[in-house]
Amino acid sequence: MAALLLLGGIFWYQYQKFNDGKMHIIFCDVGQGDAVLIKTPGGKYILLDGGPDRSVLNCLAAHMPFWHRRIDLMLLTHPHADHFFGMFYVLERYDVKAFATEDLRNKTTGYEELIKRIGEKKISMQYALAGDTWDLGSVSVRVVGPTQKYLEQTSPGGTIGESREFASLITLVQYGAFDVLLTGDSQALGLQEALSYMPTDLEVLQSPHHGSGTGLDTELLEQLSPTLAVISVGAQNRYNHPHPKILALFTSAQIKVLRTDQVGAIELVSDGSDWKIVQ
Repeated sequence: MAALLLLGGIFWYQYQKFNDGKMHIIFCDVGQGDAVLIKTPGGKYILLDGGPDRSVLNCLAAHMPFWHRRIDLMLLTHPHADHFFGMFYVLERYDVKAFATEDLRNKTTGYEELIKRIGEKKISMQYALAGDTWDLGSVSVRVVGPTQKYLEQTSPGGTIGESREFASLITLVQYGAFDVLLTGDSQALGLQEALSYMPTDLEVLQSPHHGSGTGLDTELLEQLSPTLAVISVGAQNRYNHPHPKILALFTSAQIKVLRTDQVGAIELVSDGSDWKIVQ
């Protein structure tokens, strides 16, 4: 009886915690990589990127009810291992309903195996471009870059290497008046192109490419005008991320910065009007 009461208490606590009728966005702490979990007010879950290893599972376990094993949409910004490898573990543990990524290939066996696994599980799959949108209740996830023209210009062979970044899905997440731009490993040129597909004056900007020095410039930052910049980055990484130049840009513009290497997972909560950082 005591065990049943304890289980019931845990169930009730988690039900109340995860059903507050608000949108939650969690920038997972996965080291040098990206993984972003989104919970809609209606209880749908979106995972954007999966990080480099199984640490993404810790993030999902902490921010989803223990009985919930469904990911309604899984997006991969681009086929680099620090963004997709954790998806193998997600596919083992969760029921993924839909998958989307950009139409570029990576010749590594890891990415080919991921696409094969998605096919074997008969998960709905599509290649996304600027203009594609998913509406999950009151939350909209809109791809604002890249365009087909940009892909052809930057990756004419249709492939992306492991050491150079060309294109990455850029997605705008909107809930009421709350706008978050998720940038993956996009570069300044790609972000400039995306501006024509989106409103500016954001609440939250994910700093492109883990705070890379080539992801932003002063003009772009002025146009986007975020209140908060989030940097998904690993401690003591060999890439010098985040770049001092980018940190200086944020400081000069008086934009608050949160980094996963300093504070761990970063959770934002919004009712569609106001929003807050959950510490």
